[in-house]
Amino acid sequence: MQVTRRRRTSSGSAFLRRRPGRLVLVGVAALAVAGSGAADASTVSLGQQQVGSTYATGLQISSDQSLKPLGQRLVTKYGKFMGSAVSPDGRFLAASSADSGVVLQVFDLAAQKPVWLVGSQPGVNTKLDDRTVGQEGPSFSPDGKQLWLPQANGFTRFDVQVDGSLTRPTTIALPTKPITPDPNTQLSALQALPGKATFSPDGTTVFAPLNGQNTVVAIDAATGAVKRTWQVGIAPRAVVLVGTKLYVSNEGGRQAVAGDTTIESYGTQVPANAFKGTSTSGTLSVIDTAAAGSPVAAIRVGLHPTAMYAAGNALFVTNTFNDTVSVVDTTLGKVVQTIATRPWESSNVGYSPTSVVLTRDGHLLVTLARANAVAVYRYGGTPQEPVSYLGLLPTDYFPADIAEAGGQVVVTNTRGIDARGPEQTISKGFGTVSATDHNTHSTTGSLTRFTLPTDAQIAAYTKTVFAQNGWTGSDVAKAGATKAAPVAVPKKIGDPSKIKHVFLLVKENRTYDQVYGDDTRGNGDPTLAQFGEKVTPNQHALARQFGLYDNFYDVGTNSAEGHNWVMQGDNPEYTESSAGEYLRSYDTENDVLGHQRSGFLWTAVQAAGGSVRNFGEFMAFENKPEAATWQQYYCASQNVDKGGDPAQLTDPAIRVDDQSPIPSLNAVSNHDAPQFDTAIPDQYRFQIWKKEFAKRGPASLNMMWLSSDHTGGPADPRAQVADGDLAVGKIVSAISHSRYWKDSAIFVVEDDSQDGVDHVDGHRAPVQIISPYAQHGKVDSTYYSQITMVRTIEQILGAAPLNQKVAAATPMYGAFTDKPDLTPFTAVPNRVPLTEGLVTQPSCGTDTLGKKGAAAKKVRAESEKAAAVPAAQQPLAKAWEQWSQSQHLTGNGAIPDYAHPEQLNRYTWYQTHGWVKPYPGDDKLYAPADVPGADIPGVDGDR
Repeated sequence: MQVTRRRRTSSGSAFLRRRPGRLVLVGVAALAVAGSGAADASTVSLGQQQVGSTYATGLQISSDQSLKPLGQRLVTKYGKFMGSAVSPDGRFLAASSADSGVVLQVFDLAAQKPVWLVGSQPGVNTKLDDRTVGQEGPSFSPDGKQLWLPQANGFTRFDVQVDGSLTRPTTIALPTKPITPDPNTQLSALQALPGKATFSPDGTTVFAPLNGQNTVVAIDAATGAVKRTWQVGIAPRAVVLVGTKLYVSNEGGRQAVAGDTTIESYGTQVPANAFKGTSTSGTLSVIDTAAAGSPVAAIRVGLHPTAMYAAGNALFVTNTFNDTVSVVDTTLGKVVQTIATRPWESSNVGYSPTSVVLTRDGHLLVTLARANAVAVYRYGGTPQEPVSYLGLLPTDYFPADIAEAGGQVVVTNTRGIDARGPEQTISKGFGTVSATDHNTHSTTGSLTRFTLPTDAQIAAYTKTVFAQNGWTGSDVAKAGATKAAPVAVPKKIGDPSKIKHVFLLVKENRTYDQVYGDDTRGNGDPTLAQFGEKVTPNQHALARQFGLYDNFYDVGTNSAEGHNWVMQGDNPEYTESSAGEYLRSYDTENDVLGHQRSGFLWTAVQAAGGSVRNFGEFMAFENKPEAATWQQYYCASQNVDKGGDPAQLTDPAIRVDDQSPIPSLNAVSNHDAPQFDTAIPDQYRFQIWKKEFAKRGPASLNMMWLSSDHTGGPADPRAQVADGDLAVGKIVSAISHSRYWKDSAIFVVEDDSQDGVDHVDGHRAPVQIISPYAQHGKVDSTYYSQITMVRTIEQILGAAPLNQKVAAATPMYGAFTDKPDLTPFTAVPNRVPLTEGLVTQPSCGTDTLGKKGAAAKKVRAESEKAAAVPAAQQPLAKAWEQWSQSQHLTGNGAIPDYAHPEQLNRYTWYQTHGWVKPYPGDDKLYAPADVPGADIPGVDGDR
């Protein structure tokens, strides 16, 4: 989870430098014609393939997949595409975008080129300071002369010129809806968060679903005034007008009634499954726009209905979490056919149908976002006649929208070719160097365009899609009646493992190069090692003893995605599509709509008969004493470490009461263990865990959130990273010196790698696999990812894969051996003072690294230097300190990535550069309100 995200714009070349094994983009948008060769699927791993390099099946990306799309590809560097619309004449495509300073892009489809950019960054054609965009894309008026862009609090309306340029941007504001303040969620008002709008046939009225307020409004297209409002289901995403009836897809389904089990989503209690933590209904609301006062009807469909497409008397609805498409007969007002969009027999979860279109020649096309594919069906002509499945066509990364234009099919791919866009610069302040290279926020989007192939060609492309996803017929082999002999990682799910206890330690935001770039054994760049061995001596010692993994990837861009990939083996579409504003939800620990229908890692282990204990991971409500300080938690941990009474860890002055709204997680959690909070050191988290471990031992699965290496707390960045490193060392030491060591495995992983850069790819991250059964002392360059890690944990504990991506992943067999080495690990002392950079030293004293006399005095002086504020700059530092108090960085009201990045980056920079050095690119130090761009709302959660 996340409070100080680094998301900076590179001031260097807009495109990638050429290096061995790297993809190079040329110009603002690069065109490439994808090949059509089909490859045989394989049950083997991806070998030593690297993200960003091209192989037989295509460009390797960080989600265990490769890309070689059908037809032409148009790549843009201006962030991810969130949604799109084609103009009525089929000439232009407008796409909303996020994760950069551009919110809207217009393309000439015939010329295959961009024609207009809207946003806040330099070089755009139209300046627009609001950087938010909705879950769905923009909408054209019936005559193509207006374009409406959904944003957090309404729309921006543009006039569209004959050449595709946009003029006269006009704000259509929609009011917030006050609610009773919630101390847990910090919500006191609900923003509009409009979804996919549609126009009346004459273009005079815009019908818009207000996702944040559970309503639909009719807006006067000329004046922007709201003419009418209807109450509908939960989280309406899109509307389609058929005659006078308006169909609304309610992603959260029906409203709760008495007796329902519920979990909250943005101020609404959603009917939910208490064990799996997922919503349980999906509905369409039906509004008769011609009959004033008539009740709003409802049609039950699958989970998370999102996109809709109407043709004749058929309405096609993508049930994104159910992996189906409902076919509604609009004359009958009911579902008459449900189409399964689950092409691989080994798993029925996680394909994410996101968009649907019926072509003029009768082909029904459905984008399967998590499969990077379009599913093709032949439609019989009536809603009731069963469709015929023809096969799959390959796309780029996460196809979100599909349309037919100019006789061709056009697909908008949210993530394009993954994070291969402009390089980023990361600075971590005192004691570190500035670093520039690949970053997860180097996001791209793409359009792919093709003529629909023949049925025979579709069959061949289907094999390509299977190969690109790693789908084979033997990936999910289950144990038979006769169990095999125990091994470290069984070949079949349910066969016995020599490992009985798995520990999953989740850290924050580092890349491989940032930590291990200085380890000459692996593929590292030492110039990018901001937190090398001096800062992370334990992680380096662990890598020498248990193995170094230099080809491991975190899948997500940020923590909103990262914790989902670790806990769900997927980042559900709800969270993917929220990335344009992240106001409804950032991390989905407290949002039921962000939870896949198959549940979580812990529920999978429990379903297999295993036990679970949790220490902070995926928790939502900290309930921390308001006056508690980092210094108090630090001193309590140090006192206990020196033999003091462990009871002081839960003194009422500092004791947290961590809670989860997901009953199954809350039941297995240690409520004294803090979740993410940069004002609580990981030394305290270690002591809370150690206290329980000594008393009751481990469960089958033990999860823990170690957040100090996120940085952004009272100590300086390298002190916080050192704190996290020491906590890992102590945890491993405690386990390896216990009676449980002989059958334990410890996985240490970052939730994401967004706050660093890497010379291979921004998604490449450090991982430790620590066990008597780990391949000791070796460098393993096998392609691994968070997905393969989740599969490995499930394989060890006998749990079924959570979704198709986990099912397709090959367990990390090569990282383990069946012959144990029981040599324990002893934690290495930290080499950077854990109190470095503190303005107020703790009552138990400055961390002097165990030194005494003159040596200790030198350490204290260095720590004071890191925190010193010159007299002339003290008013500025005080202004920034006051600003930080309202940024929800810590405590009960902590909100992930709340602070605006342009401000937070400078605050961190000033703190770690002694309040004397301007931020890179600035000519002076700024007060919070004077920071350039600070008045512009952030994206990706930075608000």
